[in-house]
Amino acid sequence: MHDNWPEEFPVRRIRIARQTDRLAKVIEFYCQGLGLQQIGNFNNHSGYDGVMIGLPNWDTHLEFVQHQQGSPGEAPTRENLLVLYLPSSRVIRAKTEHLERMGYPAVEPENPYWNGKSITIEDPDGWRVVLFNLDWENDEL
Repeated sequence: MHDNWPEEFPVRRIRIARQTDRLAKVIEFYCQGLGLQQIGNFNNHSGYDGVMIGLPNWDTHLEFVQHQQGSPGEAPTRENLLVLYLPSSRVIRAKTEHLERMGYPAVEPENPYWNGKSITIEDPDGWRVVLFNLDWENDEL
C-alpha cells in the first residue's frame, strides 16, 4: 500500500485546490470544525487570497482560494467527496456533534455504500466531507 512512486513519475507532494467565495467560513469549517491545521496562506496574489490546510508533516493538503471578483459557482455533485479515514465511531460521533453545534449537520449520503460506515457533512460551499470509520465492521455508527 505504501510502495514508492514509479521512477518515471516521482510525485513528492499533492495539493487539492478549489475556489470559494466563502473563504473565512471554509477556514472555520476545516480548521475549527474538523480540526485540520492551516499550514500556509497568501493575500492578494494576482487577485486571489488563499489558504493551505492539512495535517502536520503530511505531503498532502487542501488549498482554498477566493478571487476578489467572483464566485466559483455551486459544488458540482453530491458525489464529489473528501473522505477522511478515522479510527473509531467515538471519534466520528464527537466530531459530528461538534460540527452540528457549528451549524453543519450530517446529510444523507448520495451513495448508499457510505451508510453505517461513515457520516457525511457538507462544508459551507456544499462540498461533501465523509468521516469514514476505519473499524466499521466491528464498530458501526
